[in-house]
Amino acid sequence: MELKEKVVLVTGSSRGIGAEIALAFARKGSTVVLNGRHQIPNDMISKMEEIGCNYDVILGDISIESDVKRIVKEVIEKFGRIDILINNAGIVDDAFFEKMTCEQWERVIDINLNGTFFCTKEVVPYMVQRKYGKIINIASISGQRGAKAQANYAASKAGIIGLTLTLAQELGAKGITVNAVAPGLIETEMVENIPDKIKENTVKKIPVGRFGKPEEIASVIKMLVSDDAAYCNGMICEVNGGICI
Repeated sequence: MELKEKVVLVTGSSRGIGAEIALAFARKGSTVVLNGRHQIPNDMISKMEEIGCNYDVILGDISIESDVKRIVKEVIEKFGRIDILINNAGIVDDAFFEKMTCEQWERVIDINLNGTFFCTKEVVPYMVQRKYGKIINIASISGQRGAKAQANYAASKAGIIGLTLTLAQELGAKGITVNAVAPGLIETEMVENIPDKIKENTVKKIPVGRFGKPEEIASVIKMLVSDDAAYCNGMICEVNGGICI
């Protein structure tokens, strides 16, 4: 797997799955661009420094088109290209549908779905110009099967799946592959906030008997962008331990 010197933009890489994805590429020698809305935590910066990789931090809100244009422009100006785009940034704002506000709906759709669109829209022309690119979108099991109190989140992730499948058809002939990873329950802050009783009941439905780890998502992504997986296009890779719901 040859990832050395690839330029990788990871949105939402301040913590959780995004941070682990960024670290995984850094360990492979990639040039990694970290992105967050407000800041990248000091401990994340320290980890990147310890690895000794080439990296940069470009802050901005991916739900704002002008921010995305600036972010991508800065990456191109500094590194000349973007080889790999990881559309990871996303939020949850849960509520049962009857109580969900328009603001909750719009906020989640704006960041999760519109943000993925904006980032991809800005990066693709540079990839087309070079006839090379790898795009990985982070979907979710919620976008495949739905989830109580997550109408907004599930809809945004289902939209990302549809976008992935469409772009794979449009861009494959131009040297760009587009795939998605659909995690199940992963050990992040999102899962930590789930009540213990619900977590216990959920684990019983997972054949492997545990929640996933962020690094396991990162491993699948590294595989999908490798030269060995060049024929993988339009895939929705489920990484959920075989959960039965």
